[in-house]
Amino acid sequence: MTVSRLGVLFATGAAAFAIAGCNKAATTNDANASGNETAAANGAAPADPVASAESAAPASLAKNASIVTADASGKMTELRKGTNGWTCMPDSPTTPGPDPMCFDANAGKWITAMLNHKPPPEGVVGMMYMLEGGTDASNSDPYATTPTADNDWVKTGPHVMVVGSKELLAGYPSGAKPDTSVPYVMWAGTPYAHLMVPVKSGG
Repeated sequence: MTVSRLGVLFATGAAAFAIAGCNKAATTNDANASGNETAAANGAAPADPVASAESAAPASLAKNASIVTADASGKMTELRKGTNGWTCMPDSPTTPGPDPMCFDANAGKWITAMLNHKPPPEGVVGMMYMLEGGTDASNSDPYATTPTADNDWVKTGPHVMVVGSKELLAGYPSGAKPDTSVPYVMWAGTPYAHLMVPVKSGG
């Protein structure tokens, strides 16, 4: 996940939600899925943003989550108010691949800290779902926006992220060039190190 994608989260009010993410959601039908994939490939907003957002997490979670979108200026629009403390966002048309995500309130606090270049709150463990996969990102520089010869760009398929727990990371591989088919530590050695756990894509 790149800082540009996190920037969208910040702009859409992740901080506000934090203070007060393996199957596609039941509302996602084949037509919507096809439309959303085509939109992502063309750099356009998903045809059905709710279905796109819900595809990021298990249906049982996503169906009760808040759904938010952001325009190019960062203006937030809440498409649906949730009841379970989770927030889901559809694929961002500004990123190269499909990357809808759902996150809990604790992960929202972690995101806010990162975007403000501040240490994440201690003892606040959060969860994020990205069951459609994620935009390629640097595994060593949380703020990288494009690949370079030395910033360890990685490609990640469907996964969940556990953030906010240094203790949880012990024993997992944390090299610059990880095997993304197994759990690994992203951004090791930074305050934003977190566990990436690959999962099977939804059906």
